[in-house]
Amino acid sequence: MTTTSPPVLQAEAEDAELDAAGLGSARWRSLGTSAQVLVTEPAALADAMEAVKDVLEDVDKTLSRFRSDSELSRLNHDAGAWQSVSPLAARALRVAIDAAKWTGGLVDPTVGSALISLGYDRTFLLLPADGPTTPVVVAPVIGWQCLELDDAAQRARWPQAAVVDLGATAKGLAADLAAAAAQEAADCGVLVNLGGDMAAAGAPPAGGWSVLIGDQVDPERPADDGSGHVIALLSGGLATSGIAARRWRRGGNELHHLLDPRTGRPTTGPWRTVSVTAATAVLANTASTCAIVAGADAPAWLEEHGFSARLVAHDGPVRCVGGWPNDAPVTAQP
Repeated sequence: MTTTSPPVLQAEAEDAELDAAGLGSARWRSLGTSAQVLVTEPAALADAMEAVKDVLEDVDKTLSRFRSDSELSRLNHDAGAWQSVSPLAARALRVAIDAAKWTGGLVDPTVGSALISLGYDRTFLLLPADGPTTPVVVAPVIGWQCLELDDAAQRARWPQAAVVDLGATAKGLAADLAAAAAQEAADCGVLVNLGGDMAAAGAPPAGGWSVLIGDQVDPERPADDGSGHVIALLSGGLATSGIAARRWRRGGNELHHLLDPRTGRPTTGPWRTVSVTAATAVLANTASTCAIVAGADAPAWLEEHGFSARLVAHDGPVRCVGGWPNDAPVTAQP
């Protein structure tokens, strides 16, 4: 990772575009967030887009908590007994369990019941911004240790009291899978961006993939003036987690989607966004989510695990750890 400029310009529609750096770029909505694919060979953009869309469709119908017909919904509904799982579901569950173990439970896939009790019971686009004035009921997080996964037999089991939600890891995994599929289909360098979770595959453009890390509150909605820091991503993944992208009110309380599994409540740490680079997008996503939940302990945890990261506090100060460039803010040029 190095600093660079100018940043890659983002396409605003599903139609193919050629950005200022001569890269093919397209953007659309998927998995409840923005999806973007960039390729080093513009002529290969259509093939890359098709590959990415196929992966995201498979992820949605397999791992979505908000689709009644998804495999995950079926697994949650019939919890309590061993159930067969598809290869994708098995992989996603293994990733989630490993992430929970590795983070000491700060990233826990059994937060589903707590999220539902706080009102996050449907895709966020359909979630009312405000709700009843009755007190919020906090559901306990049963804990990732209850999850059983038989990798060899491709089956899984967890108690009926647990509701699995893979939001903390599935988007990063989807970015990794989509980037690999797009690179194979397009036979060129590819960058996939799913709402701030990015995965690169193949040879990058000269100088790397230029990525704007904004100082805005919401990582899914870049600032209009393009202000922030620009880095060059050469390979692997980058993820930004924040507490402003999915917020709502219930019982007069401001809530958000990043829960502390130890309390079942939205985390109240000092960071509004954390950006992390790693070998894969799912690893970066796990680390950035863990850092938000870890709060004041996040910088030490990130450094201990060898991550490069940029942490932005609620009141604006920025702290960089590892190899993250601690340079002055830059502004995107048209």
